[in-house]
Amino acid sequence: MSWDKVPISSVCKGIYDGPHATPPVSDSGAVFLGIPNFQNGRLDLSEIRYISEKDLPKWTKRVVPKPSDIVFSYEATLNLYAIIPEGFRGCLGRRMALIRVDSDKAYHKFLYYYFYSPAWRAVVAGNTVLGATVDRIPLIRFPSFEVELPPIEIQHRIADILSAYDDLIENNQKQIKLLEEAAQRLYKEWFVDLRFPGYEDAKISDGVPDGWKKCTLDTLGGFSRGKALTKADTMEGDIPVVAGGLEPAYFHNAAITEVPVITVSGSGANAGFTRMYYQKIWASDCSYIDSYKTENIFFIYCFLKCNKNTMDNLQKGSAQPHVYAKDINALPLFVPTDGLLQLFKSQVTPVYSLIANHTSSIEKLRQARDRLLPKLMSGEIKYKEVPI
Repeated sequence: MSWDKVPISSVCKGIYDGPHATPPVSDSGAVFLGIPNFQNGRLDLSEIRYISEKDLPKWTKRVVPKPSDIVFSYEATLNLYAIIPEGFRGCLGRRMALIRVDSDKAYHKFLYYYFYSPAWRAVVAGNTVLGATVDRIPLIRFPSFEVELPPIEIQHRIADILSAYDDLIENNQKQIKLLEEAAQRLYKEWFVDLRFPGYEDAKISDGVPDGWKKCTLDTLGGFSRGKALTKADTMEGDIPVVAGGLEPAYFHNAAITEVPVITVSGSGANAGFTRMYYQKIWASDCSYIDSYKTENIFFIYCFLKCNKNTMDNLQKGSAQPHVYAKDINALPLFVPTDGLLQLFKSQVTPVYSLIANHTSSIEKLRQARDRLLPKLMSGEIKYKEVPI
């Protein structure tokens, strides 16, 4: 199969980069997109930074993001791509750029998937400028990067095949979000609003129920520092190596944790980012605690998610922020009675079991999609052979 190889500029109405600065923080307004909003090929807008209505016109002078635009990262964390969804209102953040596809010449969804192909990744790797602190793609050369495009009707067919996997992934993600919210609501109701079972008869002294103890987090189980593992030292395998980013840095053939495990990113722009893994991992540039170290893993996770601002404020260092295990362990909290902790565990364990099942389904769908994508893009598998 022979596809046309053309510069990306020939199928785009425009390629724009975002502002080279950061606007003042606002409590409301439009979305100021950031690198953390990229989540597995989609924009996750569950946690966003706002830009005020007053500042928005200044920060959208270059471009106003529209549905079907493709946003991507061009500095630091490369090869992040997502499509602007319907209803989005906001501006690009630092280190981000935008492609506006000419629909008469290319299908935006096909181009989006093409950006995940080995052919495109080779183009990016061949044009990456290695810096002392961060790597980057020179945007001045980006319009000349070549893409391989089939006729537009084939682009639609291939994109529809791959989109079917992403639609199933999105459905699972929605279920996970609902389950996470249910667990967090129960935590807040019981341990923040103090409307736990039997609260009507509980004696309260200085705002604290009798039997609850003021402690530090390590009373329930201490976080440990991960064990450094460079990519050069990894062995081929499927065990995630969790470092300072939002997603695993790479993979290995061995783990150092049990399941489930909570990680807190240790350094970089995402220092303090908290995540639960439902598979064994190698904890590297992060702090972690697993079910071997504590029987209250779900209570601890809910506590940390409920106190996200506190976690963000644990960052130390200006040039390279860090969050240390000792500071996480020193977080103050009121620990409920053993009976109430056990009751909470019994209530949320089935919820997190369902989350684990959905997470496993998502991973299987991603693997199937990612195996299919390069074969469709290279012509090894004919698009007509794949049912939707």
